[in-house]
Amino acid sequence: MLFGNRFDYNDPVYLQLLDLIDDIVVLLGSPYLQVFNLYPSLAIFLKTHKIILEKTDKICNVLKADMQGKRQKVDVNFPDSIIETMVAKQEEERANKASVFHDDNIIATVLDLVMAGTETTATTLQWGILLMMKYPEVQNKVQREILSVLLSGRLPIYEDRNAMPYTHAVVHEVQRFASVIPFLPHATTTDTYFKGFHIPKGTTVLPLLTSSLYDKHHWETPFQFNPNHFLDAEGKFVTKEAFVPFSAGRRLCLGRSLAQMELFLFFTGLLQKFTIIPPLGIEDSQIDIDADPCFTRRPKPHLECCAVVK
Repeated sequence: MLFGNRFDYNDPVYLQLLDLIDDIVVLLGSPYLQVFNLYPSLAIFLKTHKIILEKTDKICNVLKADMQGKRQKVDVNFPDSIIETMVAKQEEERANKASVFHDDNIIATVLDLVMAGTETTATTLQWGILLMMKYPEVQNKVQREILSVLLSGRLPIYEDRNAMPYTHAVVHEVQRFASVIPFLPHATTTDTYFKGFHIPKGTTVLPLLTSSLYDKHHWETPFQFNPNHFLDAEGKFVTKEAFVPFSAGRRLCLGRSLAQMELFLFFTGLLQKFTIIPPLGIEDSQIDIDADPCFTRRPKPHLECCAVVK
């Protein structure tokens, strides 16, 4: 969608992008960066923010090279990717000095899509695999439902979620339990009063999404993985107002619809073909499902995960 082509798994540019994104996300969760954010005057003693900027520049260089290549051959009437669409719009508005479609803005937009659209979805799927390994009874139930709906063995489509209430509920519960993005920075657009406190215009605020995703008033067992949170008494899928992994309101994540589609299709496709089990000698009760400290809530690294072909 972004580049207009698929990357081979061994493509050096693709691997470089993944490594850089991974490094940046880990560094964003570094305590040294938090210290720098609180006390910028200590920058001379801290290097984390500089490393992040250097790695971000490397990603931007990849994007700039791709943009330059597309600019030379783009068909402004039939762009076939997000980057080409923005480059075409840039060419159309070249005479408009006030146009927002300048290089820096396009790079910043694509960078957001590359970062946010890659790491969060991949991390959520990691949680899904880990939780299926931890809770085989849930995995078995998902696989029975998949088999009952996809009798011919065809790959799932997003519309299948309507016939797979349990699988749909499991995907949502993975998102709720994992709470991959615990908070999202926002800023007040006007002077605001909240519960007696004055918050000036332009103040950065950090809504804690976990306060809603783990709210005991909305979830029967907030700190346990429980797909029944999204099922009614008849086994039909239901959602709740407190389900806000993409934030809420006018500034919710623009990629929500795409991410939900990706998660359902990848998760269902994986469990259609494979059964996820722990390595030999490891009991499911021994599997650690605590989060690793990072900018996003990642599962702790596990040495092995066995995918058995069905």
